[in-house]
Amino acid sequence: MTTALRSLRAAAAALVVLATACSNSNEPTVPGTNPEVTNATDNFQLQTSSVTGASTTVTYSWRNTGIAASINQSTTVSAGTMTLTVLDASGAQVYSRSLADNGTYNTLTGTTGNWTIRVVFANASGTVNFRAQRL
Repeated sequence: MTTALRSLRAAAAALVVLATACSNSNEPTVPGTNPEVTNATDNFQLQTSSVTGASTTVTYSWRNTGIAASINQSTTVSAGTMTLTVLDASGAQVYSRSLADNGTYNTLTGTTGNWTIRVVFANASGTVNFRAQRL
């Protein structure tokens, strides 16, 4: 093996180690295919397709600089249940609804800060798409 090839392999191995070390292992595992999560101040969105028989809970901390949020749900639940619950920065529940209920809804008034977004999947199948935005 040439020195150049050894150097290239060593560099590739170092990149794999670096990428693994920099990954966010605290990020919840969303069931389904090609999950996409946008978690920005005042704007949170989760979508994933091909959820099949999932029974898990995923929880995110989301920064809301307002006192309420608009929730837009566009989910297809073909089996089981999927429930979205939102807690404000003080831990008070300001929203809870089945993701099978499509539409746009507002949370109750809450405390500004780091809100909690929790999705509970119970033997659930379908496609998930919802967004939370500061009001």
